[in-house]
Amino acid sequence: MNVTNTITDVIKNDTSPQKHSWQDIFTGAQMLFVAFGALVLVPLLTGLNPNVALFTAGVGTLLFQITTKGKVPVFLASSFAFIAPISFGVAQWGIPATLGGLVAAGLVFMFFSFLVKINGKNVIDRILPPVVTGPIIMVIGLSLAPVAVGMAMGKNSNLPAENYQLIIISMSSLLTTLVVAIWAKGFFKLVPIIAGIIVGYTISCCYGIVNFKPVMEASWFSLPNFTFPEFKWQAVLYMIPIVIAPTIEHVGDIMAIGSVTGKDYTRDPGLQRTLLGDGLATSTAGFFGGPPCITYAEVIGAVTLTRNFKTRVMTWAAVWAILMSFVGKIGAFLSSIPTVVMGGIMVLLFGSIASVGINILVKHKVDLSVSRNMCIVSLVLVFGIGGMVFDFGSYALQGISLCGILAIVLNLILPHPTKK
Repeated sequence: MNVTNTITDVIKNDTSPQKHSWQDIFTGAQMLFVAFGALVLVPLLTGLNPNVALFTAGVGTLLFQITTKGKVPVFLASSFAFIAPISFGVAQWGIPATLGGLVAAGLVFMFFSFLVKINGKNVIDRILPPVVTGPIIMVIGLSLAPVAVGMAMGKNSNLPAENYQLIIISMSSLLTTLVVAIWAKGFFKLVPIIAGIIVGYTISCCYGIVNFKPVMEASWFSLPNFTFPEFKWQAVLYMIPIVIAPTIEHVGDIMAIGSVTGKDYTRDPGLQRTLLGDGLATSTAGFFGGPPCITYAEVIGAVTLTRNFKTRVMTWAAVWAILMSFVGKIGAFLSSIPTVVMGGIMVLLFGSIASVGINILVKHKVDLSVSRNMCIVSLVLVFGIGGMVFDFGSYALQGISLCGILAIVLNLILPHPTKK
């Protein structure tokens, strides 16, 4: 691929008549601000480096724009669906091996891209129908419920505060996030997570549980603390099925941004190119130590609100992210946020993930009175929430990976009801 020619195509395909302006630069910063809260939330919750996450989000977005010829105005960052798998992988095999699994996850996106190119975009619906994706997404959210509640209560946090103070902090973060998400207007409606963090962090400062020493000691300029992957087959096999949920999320995001801009991006540049862009970005992020990079719902909301369809605005957002990744104090500040602040937000966040799964079943009218549908949903939910483990000695299949494989296999082998 000739990168120079491709970048030229990116610029040509930005159909906006205006030339590059200072306004585009600042609008790009605004787009990054919208994505910032959720962008850094994943690394902070999973033990990855937030500065590296900023760097890989910027690089991943540029790779996506090159792959899609600059036709889709989106910004890439990590999906919340990866929080539980990354946390489990880090605890089980360590960060480098988990990153190796994330590199493999990017290859799965590329595989789906190949399937779409060969068989058309409907192949995704055939492999991953709502009866498969709905319960899997529900498990992602519900399996994290104990983690969210434990964080909100300050369990094992060793913070120098009373239990009631920790509850006040976490519930203040939760309440703020709820209020902004429901009642805020315009641009502020897009940043409920940031609002929740600000309020929780402020109250934490009042209670004296924030350690500012690392922030003061951090340098202004420093290279992101890149971590390179190791490849362990156990981690790779565990991470591969995780891509099921983000693939469905990706298709929904691409269709959503298309409905906003009035263009069918599943045809031009094509779903195969957008999936390939996600795959390249995710594998690249894994190589540098960042969380997976995929299309981002928050930025789609910002595009809807501002009606700004310029892809070069996303280019500037990516540039801002890369520049900020070299500011050492940003990472130190983000790491100073008490876990109890995140806990309050996680209660809502993980519940909303489960709600998305329920909505998929309802929206597509999945009839649970049909035996095959009831069996698929029931087994996936019980296996996932109950903690079923298939232990093969050197490798254990469990969690979301087990649920993903189970749902796909059951959907393929269970007979459909005959029409009368």
